[in-house]
Order: sequence, then structure tokens, then C-alpha cells
Amino acid sequence: MDLQLLQFLTNPLDANAQSRALAYFEQLKSSDTGWQLATNTLINTNAGSSLNDHVKFFALQVIEVFIKQSYQKSSPSQQQAMKHFLSQWIQLQVSQPVQDKVFIRNKAAQIFALVFVCDYPKRWPNFFTDLLQTLSLGPNAIDLYLRVLLAIDSEVVDREILHSKEEADRNTLIKDHMRETCVESLVDSWYHILSVYETSNTDLVCQTLEIVGAYIAWINIDLIANMRFVDLLVRFLREQPLREAAADCLHDIVAKGMDPVAKTKLVESLFSVLDSAGILNVDMEDDVDYLCKLARLINCIGLQLALSWTKLKKAGDNDCACAVMQLLESKIPLTFRFLSHSDDDVSATVMDFVKEYIQLLKQKPAINEAERQKVESLLFIIFEKTKYDEGFYFDRDGEEEAIFLEYRKQLRTLFDNVAVLDRDLVLNRVRDLVNMTLPRWQTSSFAEVEAALTFLYQLGEALPVSHGNHFSGDPAKASALQPMMESLLSCGVSSYPHPAVTLCFFELVVRYEKFFLVEPQFVAPTLVAFLDQGGMRHANPKVRSRVAYLFSRFVRAVKSHMTDYTEDVLRRLQDLLILLPAESGPQTALLTHDDQLFIFETAGLLITSGNFDAETKRNLMDSLVSPVLEKFAVLLEELIRLTPQSPNTVGAADVANQKRRAILAQCLSHAMSAVAWSSKAFTNSQSIKASGCLSVYLKALEVFLRAIQLPEVVSEIQAGLRQYLHRMTVCLGEELLPFVPSASQVLLKSSSVHSLSEYIPLINQIIAKFKKQVVPFLTQAFAPIISAIFNALAASSAAVNDEEARLERQSLQRSYFSFIAAIVGSGLMEVLAAQDSAVLQQVLVSLVQGAVDYPDPVAQKTCFSTLRRLVEIWGGKDGPSEFVEFVYKQIVPACFLAPLRDTFDLNDAQTTMALSESALCLRAILEKRGDEELITFLQSQYLPTLKLNLQQSQEFCMALRSDQKLFKSYYKMFFQQARGL
Repeated sequence: MDLQLLQFLTNPLDANAQSRALAYFEQLKSSDTGWQLATNTLINTNAGSSLNDHVKFFALQVIEVFIKQSYQKSSPSQQQAMKHFLSQWIQLQVSQPVQDKVFIRNKAAQIFALVFVCDYPKRWPNFFTDLLQTLSLGPNAIDLYLRVLLAIDSEVVDREILHSKEEADRNTLIKDHMRETCVESLVDSWYHILSVYETSNTDLVCQTLEIVGAYIAWINIDLIANMRFVDLLVRFLREQPLREAAADCLHDIVAKGMDPVAKTKLVESLFSVLDSAGILNVDMEDDVDYLCKLARLINCIGLQLALSWTKLKKAGDNDCACAVMQLLESKIPLTFRFLSHSDDDVSATVMDFVKEYIQLLKQKPAINEAERQKVESLLFIIFEKTKYDEGFYFDRDGEEEAIFLEYRKQLRTLFDNVAVLDRDLVLNRVRDLVNMTLPRWQTSSFAEVEAALTFLYQLGEALPVSHGNHFSGDPAKASALQPMMESLLSCGVSSYPHPAVTLCFFELVVRYEKFFLVEPQFVAPTLVAFLDQGGMRHANPKVRSRVAYLFSRFVRAVKSHMTDYTEDVLRRLQDLLILLPAESGPQTALLTHDDQLFIFETAGLLITSGNFDAETKRNLMDSLVSPVLEKFAVLLEELIRLTPQSPNTVGAADVANQKRRAILAQCLSHAMSAVAWSSKAFTNSQSIKASGCLSVYLKALEVFLRAIQLPEVVSEIQAGLRQYLHRMTVCLGEELLPFVPSASQVLLKSSSVHSLSEYIPLINQIIAKFKKQVVPFLTQAFAPIISAIFNALAASSAAVNDEEARLERQSLQRSYFSFIAAIVGSGLMEVLAAQDSAVLQQVLVSLVQGAVDYPDPVAQKTCFSTLRRLVEIWGGKDGPSEFVEFVYKQIVPACFLAPLRDTFDLNDAQTTMALSESALCLRAILEKRGDEELITFLQSQYLPTLKLNLQQSQEFCMALRSDQKLFKSYYKMFFQQARGL
């Protein structure tokens, strides 16, 4: 082996040398003699000078590849050479003064295990005898022995590794032979190592305990669960270097699959021994890592008892099940001690058993008083453990914060299950907690106040009701919740300085919004809380952002009680409705653009739902929208002024102008979005007309369309205008139509793939809303729109390796097909009929291409559906004469060519829908053109081109004439057979 070259394998500083080394390494792995070079190098180099650790590891990898790929079928001499190498490796491990690194020892152990699974028991029946004989050579040999056993477990037993049936059968044979011949010897060796090296080499003892835990899953339990081993394990639990490994070993013993009665005896005897030895008299101030291991053992004991109880109940052995339940119950106090531990890692370790315990109680018709007391204790633990630490970083998304939030979710799930088990208990204890905390919130820590509010909130999820009606229907629940909400809203806790408490308060207000319908006198103080320094003007931007959204939810819920406060609220919202940036000076917005949209929505809702006449509503809405329009006009003029007439202008001033233009464009887009959101209270054209606000939004549209004056395309402004037009399509009615052509001019100014993909859904919405009324516009705009789409698709086709560009292109293709489908589906055939024949032909051919050539089942379904609709409309005697020729030359072949493509996945749900549309398309042709014409064409002209014989053609045509459902079923089977699927 070229050792000097291999040194460069781990040297990234010399890329060329590293590349040559990697090539040489691959050559060694694929060479017939590479493994022999590797074994000779490892043995000879170790005997002489030191060998680089990484080179040694790579040499072992070469050997590993040989064993995995060629060893099984190699010659006896080669197999003997490999065994000789393994023997020499052991000798080297014993003789060298310094042990190899752990990663090398593990790789070597894996090689032993790979040879083992190939040769044992037939070619190497004495494998374990030979291995056991090496133990007298000292600790290094024992270390290798233990690592080999662990590697064998990974290859033969580990259930997390997927095995083929052949490998599974091989592994079963290996385990059976080991049980018959050597397991007892192995167990004796483990006991010997544990006894001899207890004090002198704790690493070996811990490794051995890991082996015991791994092998116990499939060997005779009596070999380990006996006094000689248990006494050792108990002793180890008192020794700090060994106790964690001992606890893990006991966990694996307890987890062994067994008959429920035998398992219960085993678990109880182990628990009794541990208890008698004082191991379970836990000092909760002890080392956390050890407590986690001990908690894991207790958790396993509890889960195994629960599993035994379930099996016994299922078998109808109620007496034994009852006895198991009593044993399980006796483990709860200790489990709760771990659950309540101050360290969340310890607490979380027993969470599964606690959850399972609650699930078992839920299966009982009723719980007794002792069980109820346990559940109550659990509830108090949940209350306490839910509290944040004082040092929790709310503004940092660190790993520790994420772990605690996940732990808190588990507590919440536990709380929900307890609520299902004993609703009254949960309701009463949460009421006690809230009543104890809220009156003294000024002197309580934020963690205590936040926890009390959190559980009040959680009641709404733990005790769900229809449509959030917590304050009607269930007197007991309403009588408990109502006083708590009164206390919450009257005690002033909304002004608590910590943002976590503030957010909890406002989340509660919205969660229990129905409370205000019962107690409307609390609407006013709650509005003040939303609007003051503790709400949307809070110092914390996250609080302001969330409260802005919650305020819109709150107003929508209580709008019937807002009449007396509307004008005052609108006045208080004025500073939050100002669009920024304005002039160039430094300014700080309280709310982000996205948050501000909720305020515009809320303001619009307040105006439209208020008890005002139409003129007052119009004036109020105008006072809301006009400042936005004035700002829009000013900023638009500035943007036009700053936009260079020549796109090639470059300079320092232009760079500054470019930054300012980007800010202005964003603000202009936001202005259009703000006015659009203010219209969300209107559900249709009647509602906007009845409110008297129609003129306000028409005026806004006129102002926004001044963007047509911009000399260059601004994508942000296009996005804002599209959003506004989507809303106006819902609200304005036919008054919108005169504006559609000029709006399209702005939106089509850029023919990019993205802008066109966003434009077409708007046009589709307008088509669906206005149908025939939009024909004059569409007739004129159709060809330019189609041309822009085809040009954009052609321009983007070059970016074949750009995934983002590919997805955008696919989106535009889908949008285009949906556009044609919208026209045809709305019956606007005069739009297509009015087009130049070349344009129409281009569109029709593109539909066939979309159905056949694009490996996109969504687009294919749309294309076949549109072709079917075209056949239904134009396929008869009244359609264009050239369309019939198109049906037979293009549509009929498409119905066969698409499903025959390899990209047409007949097992995919979306593709199956496209196939169904294809079948319906043929059925539509049959109905419109007549049985005789289509069948004659298929049998005499088309089906022979597919190399179908006469019988197959007749069978297909007979199925086509049959019931539609039968044909669709036959159609899929036809193509499955044709493609050999």
C-alpha cells in the first residue's frame, strides 16, 4: 500500500493530493487483492512503526468492503487468511503499549462480526470458544471481546436495522445455535469480568453491563435475573462510576418481552430488592444524570406493569389484573417524586408512565378516592412544573428554550388527559389557582401569574365545547369560568410588566370571546387594554404584533356591542394607521406592515358594523382611506421622479435612489393592501353599496391605477394592485369592469413567469364572477395574454437546472391551462371563436401538449377536462368545421398517448384523476360524433397504429360503448396491461 499517498486522505489543504488519495482508496476497495494489502499493512506496520490512525481506519474499511462483497464466496485459503488476520489483530491489541482509538477498535470489532455472520456456525463453529480463550490475555483482549459482542448484536439482533428475509432467517439460526451451545459460557464470562474488574477497570464493567442489557432481549432471563447477578447490580448502583450503567442494565432486563404473569413477578422481585437495599430511597439532590437513569428504570417498571395489566384484562384474568394494578399504583408516589424534580430532564423521563397511568384510569367506570388523590397530586405537579424559570430567554430561540417548550407541551397533554378523566377536579383546582394568583398579581412572579393564566386558557381546550360557547349549556362549567374571567378583566393584570403575562391575557380574551356576549360591560375596559401601553403600544414588538391580530379577532367577536365605542376606538387607532415611511426623517412604526393590515381590517369592520346611516359610514370610511390615498399619490410622484429614464444609468446617486425606490415601492404596495384589508367586512357588491362606501373604493382604484405612469415595472406595486383587485372583484360588482383593461396594462407590463402566474388567478376570478360581461375585454386581451405567456415560458425553458425556475415555470403552465379552462368552463366560447385561426390553433395544440407531454398530473387533468368541455360544446354539428378534424388528429390520440408514457404514473392519485378525465373525453367524443363515426375511426385507422389486433380493438370499442363507470375501470386496466404494469 502507498502509505504516503494515503496520508493525504484527511488533508483538505492539498486538494489534488487528497483527490489522488481518494482515487487510490477506491481502487483498493475494488481490487481483488486490496484487502490483502490492507491486512498485511495493518499487521506488519503495527509490528514495526506507528501507523497513522486515519490510514489504519481506511485500511479496515478496505477489509470491510471485501467481507461484505466477496468473503462469502471466496476460496478456503482466502477465508483462512482472513481468520489468521483476526487472530494476529488480537495479538497486536494485547501487545501494543497504547490502545488504538475507539473508532478503530469499533471498526475492527465490526469486521469480526461480519466474518462471524458469514462463518458461524458452519464454517467456524468454535468462534466463541476461540474468542473466550483470549480473555486471559488481559484488559485489551477483553475490550475487543466486548466490542465484538456488541457488533454481533448490531448485525444479528438490533431491531432498528432492517434485514432481508434471508438475513432474518440467518440471524434466527445463529441465535438458536448460540442458545444451545455457548450462551451460558458467555454469561459466565460476563459475570467474571464484572466481578474481577469492579474496582480496577470500571470502563470494562460498564461495557459488560451494556452487553448484558443488549443480549437479555433474546437469551434465557434466568441466566441473568438471579441472585449472583442482581447482587452485583445492586452493589454497582451504590458505586458512582458504575451506577448509571447498572441502572441501564436493569432497565433492559425489565424491558424484556415476557408472559405478563412472569413479567410481573420479575418486576416486583427486582423492585423489592432495590427497595430493600435503599436504592429507591432517592436523594433528589443527587447527580442529575444518575437520577435520569434511575427515573428511566422506574418509568420502564411502570410501563411493563401497565402492559401486563392490559394483556391480563384482554385475556379475561381479572383477578391477576387487579393484583397488577395494585402493584402499579404502589409505584406512583415514587414516580411523582421524579416527575416533580426540579430538573426537567429527570421529570420528562417518567412522563410516559404517568400518561399511561392516566390512560388506565380513564378505562375504569369511576376512580376511587385514593386514585383521585393521586390525580390531584399530579395536577399540582403539572401546575408547578409548567412555570417558566426566571431566567428563561423569551427573545431567544435557543436549544434549551426549545427543549423546555417541548416539555411544556407534554405537560399540557397530560393536563388535557387529566381533564378528560376528572373534569370537576380540574375545573375546581384551576379556579383555586386563578383565585389565589390574580388578587396578588402585583407581588407575584411572572412565572406564577403566567402559569395561572395558561391553565385558565387551557381549560378551553381541555374541556371543549361547540363554537366556543363556554358560558352556556353547562351550568357547572359556566359558573366556574365566568367569575374567573370577571376577575381577570377587573384586576388589572393586563398591565403586568412581563410580556409573557401580557400575551396570555390577550390570548384569554379572544379564547373566551363569548364571555363578552354574557357580560358586555367588560367590553370597554378590554378595549382600553388593547389600545393602551400594555397592548398595541407595548414596548415589546412581539407583543404589539400578536395583539394587533388578536384585536381584529376580538372586535369581530363583539362587534354587536361596539356601537357606543366605534368613533372613540377609530380615533385612538389613528396613529397606528399612518403609512410609513413618509418623508426621509428617521421614524419608528409601532406596527410592521403586516400587523398594520389587521388594524385596517378592524377599522373597516368597526365602520361597517356600526349603527350609522350610509352617509356617516361613507364619511368614516373615507376618513380611513383618504390619508392612505394622499400618501400613495405623494409617494408615487416621488417614485416616478426617481425612476431613471435610461435603465443603464449607474452612479453613486443612482444607488441611493435605487434604495429609496425600493422603500417607496414597498410602501405603495402596502397602501393598496391596507385599503384592500379595510374592505374585508364587505362580502359582496350589495353589502358595499348598502353601506354607501362604493365610491370610496372606486376612488381608491382610480388612484392606484395611476401606477400606469411608471416608466418601469415594479413587482411590489403589481402585487399590491393584484391583492386590491382580488378584493374588489368580490366587493364592487360590475362597477369594476371599466377598470379591468387599464389594471391589466399595469399587471402585464412585466411578462415575467412569476408576474404572469400571479395575474392569471385574478383574471380567472373575474371570469368566474362576471362571465358574459367580461367577454369584450377578454376578446381584446386574449391574444396578448397568450402571447405573453408563451414568450415567458420559452424564455424560461433555458433554466433547466434551476429548481426554483422550474417550479415557477410549472406554476405558470398550470395557471395558463386553468385560464383556458375558466374561459371554456364559463361558456365564453365567443372569446375563442373571435381569435385569429393561428392563435386558436396554437391554444388547442397547447392543450393536447399539456395533456400528453407535461409530466404534471394536475396540468394533465385540467387539459383533458378542458378538451372534454370543448368537445361537448364544439364537437357537434354547430361547432367549427376544422374542430372535428382536430378531434380525430389530436384529441383522440392524446387519450392514448398520455397514459402510455412512462411518466404517467397509474398508481398516483392525481394521475388517476387525469386518466379519468381522459376516459371521459373519449366518452364525450362518442356522444357528440356518434357511435358509428368514432368506432369506425378507432378500428380502421387509429388502433391498428398501436399494434392492437382485431380482438383487442373490438374489446376496447365494446368497453367504450358500455356504461361510463365500467369503461373507466376497463380503461385503466387496458393501459396497465399495455405497459406491462
